[in-house]
Amino acid sequence: MQTPEPPPGGSTPRKMIDGSFLFILGLAVTSGAAVWWLKGGARLWELFLRDSGFAIVLLPKIAAGVLIASCLPLMLSRDRIIALVGPDSGLRGLMIATAAGAILPGGPSVTYPLTIGLMAAGADLGAGTALVSGWVLLGLNRTLIWELSFLPPEFVALRMLVSLPGPILIGLAVRMLLRRGRR
Repeated sequence: MQTPEPPPGGSTPRKMIDGSFLFILGLAVTSGAAVWWLKGGARLWELFLRDSGFAIVLLPKIAAGVLIASCLPLMLSRDRIIALVGPDSGLRGLMIATAAGAILPGGPSVTYPLTIGLMAAGADLGAGTALVSGWVLLGLNRTLIWELSFLPPEFVALRMLVSLPGPILIGLAVRMLLRRGRR
């Protein structure tokens, strides 16, 4: 039996409760039970309130990232995204995705929804991987604010130079593996 094709312009709908959710839930419940057992209910409640506060602060950022990602296909035409970072965009597409990842400010709450939005709008997995890898390895925001503040400029320049081909090579590897898998 064949799996159904995803709808045009989108990906296959995901279940709200799937294996990864159940795994994380089990891990959280087990960790909470361990804290309660070892440190008591007061410590568990203290940690729960602290982490809930963190989640409340993080939710607007996640909502903004998801909103941007969901609006992206409406702002850019699918044909344009496919031409820039689609499966046939070649090395140029991977370089565009890498550069976008490198200049992208913000954390994972912006980067991951934006990547998923681009992929839903026509970018391929290789370009999505290059974007995330560019953000991780070459992030200019982190480099300018943190690395150059604490590390010698020569070290930062060498790290950037060594890391520069990484996202492109990773994107190429993903594309190659996908092509092999389709044979």
